[in-house]
Amino acid sequence: MKYLAKTDPKIYKLIQAERKRQEQTLMMIPSENIVSLAVQEAVGSCLGNKYAEGYPKKRYYQGQEVVDQVELLAQERAKKLFKVEYVNVQPYSGSPANLAVYFALVKPKEKIMGLSLSAGGHLTHGANLNASSVFFTSVSYGVTKTGYIDYDQLEDLALKERPKVIVAGTTAYPRLLDWKRFAEIAEKSGSYLMADISHIAGLIVGGVYPSPVEYADIITSTTHKTLRGPRGAIIMVTKKGLLKDPQLDKKIDKAIIPGLQGGPHLNAIAGIATALKEASKKSFAQYAKQIIVNAKQLEVKLKEFGFNLVTGGTDSHLLLVDLRNFNLLGNTAAELLEKVNIVVNRNAVPFDPNPPFYPSGIRLGTPGITSRGMKKPEMSVIAEIIFNVIVLGSKLKNELKINDAQERITGQRSKIIKQAEASLRKYRQKVLDLCRKFPIPKSY
Repeated sequence: MKYLAKTDPKIYKLIQAERKRQEQTLMMIPSENIVSLAVQEAVGSCLGNKYAEGYPKKRYYQGQEVVDQVELLAQERAKKLFKVEYVNVQPYSGSPANLAVYFALVKPKEKIMGLSLSAGGHLTHGANLNASSVFFTSVSYGVTKTGYIDYDQLEDLALKERPKVIVAGTTAYPRLLDWKRFAEIAEKSGSYLMADISHIAGLIVGGVYPSPVEYADIITSTTHKTLRGPRGAIIMVTKKGLLKDPQLDKKIDKAIIPGLQGGPHLNAIAGIATALKEASKKSFAQYAKQIIVNAKQLEVKLKEFGFNLVTGGTDSHLLLVDLRNFNLLGNTAAELLEKVNIVVNRNAVPFDPNPPFYPSGIRLGTPGITSRGMKKPEMSVIAEIIFNVIVLGSKLKNELKINDAQERITGQRSKIIKQAEASLRKYRQKVLDLCRKFPIPKSY
């Protein structure tokens, strides 16, 4: 980065500071991961200079002979890896990818149906104030008291509402999705079935999570979570989807451009292509398996320490922890853990009595730490650190006589964190030792 250091030293220093933060931090937000230097090089390449509005062989500008090959290669790799008939690799991110599917298939104010945000769904699956509920009529299904998706309620609702699209996808749900049941419900209600596999794409291609290709009509996914690629997204149409609507691929293409986007980011598409090649290796399947092994080990150890896990555990890369029995908000827990260089995110739990900005839980996952090579022994160490930090926070909240309402105030939470600082140093040192032992890899 010698040119950046000379041209813009402030940005250079900020990037170096972020690099150091990542090197010294356990990245445990489930939607974050660590790309290879090969992917970084592709994203930072001269491909970012080229404007390529349109699709390969059908561009609106000249000079496309090379970038056409880049995009076609990304498409072919994705089709082969996911075993689908059609792929669009141009979405800038997961949100516009989902919106493009709605624009392709749903008229304004017609219905879409997805898992509610409070039950573990994503904003773009019909959450209030999101474009998916502003332009379309959103109907939400939920979970049972055990935290599992309520498929009976889903079916009753689908048959009553007859949504144009049913979204099978989550962002804070730790269990397997029943693709077959989703497909049966979509068939009965006359709906398209869209599977949003953004969180689990890498697990699917790694063979440790069931694929929806046999059951879904359309599949969307980001490329930067378990797939371990750059920021971007893809939209796929299955054989089933094309049998249902032979024009489905063309509708998706038109929804992306001219519907939502202009020129694609060819540098990101090149990074996606490289990540897809990495994901086709046997080593990636081993990586995906280790993600699950690590998550299950965290489940075991956290339960031993008395944590309540939503649904009782996980089948995937993430865990959702209900902290009410520790009498601590997700905010406080996440802020305390960040002080020891463990990064998770506060998250609502199903039927959460607290408001969304001050939820009762935290969400954590294993993709990032598994990318560093950590395995079951390290999960046990991490679980113990998390337990000790949470117990300390709960104890100090009680000693400082901070009630639940006061805990929502930043100044009150900072009292807990300040009081904890001296005791947190030893846990931070343990995390730093782990990070040194398992440095961020340069390639995969």
